[in-house]
Amino acid sequence: MAVNNVKKLVYSSSCTIYGNPAKLPLTEQAETGNCTNPYGWTKYIGELMLQDLANSDPEWSVINLRYFNPVGAHKSGLIGEDAGSCPKNIFPCLTKTAYGRMPEVLVFGNDYNTPDGTGKRHGQS
Repeated sequence: MAVNNVKKLVYSSSCTIYGNPAKLPLTEQAETGNCTNPYGWTKYIGELMLQDLANSDPEWSVINLRYFNPVGAHKSGLIGEDAGSCPKNIFPCLTKTAYGRMPEVLVFGNDYNTPDGTGKRHGQS
């Protein structure tokens, strides 16, 4: 970054840095650092490191984006991942199955390292 004189950074943080807040809705002024899991701590420490960098050099500008729902869904399909009636990748299939909107996750293909070439392993029901 120094070689290319990069002094502006957008950091992908997370709402997990708020921990379990006592008051909702959250604002940017809400207390941070009461993380409840390792992922939250890594995001919080990342923010602290970048804050130290920006404080030590006024040419630096850092913005933290604290995502609240990068992956996940509500069973209604109104919030989060909902790929419609025919998902094309694995995550929407898993969430739809978990919420009972699909009966099962189907694995396609015929070149698997199994006796008959299907994704089903011998001895599975």
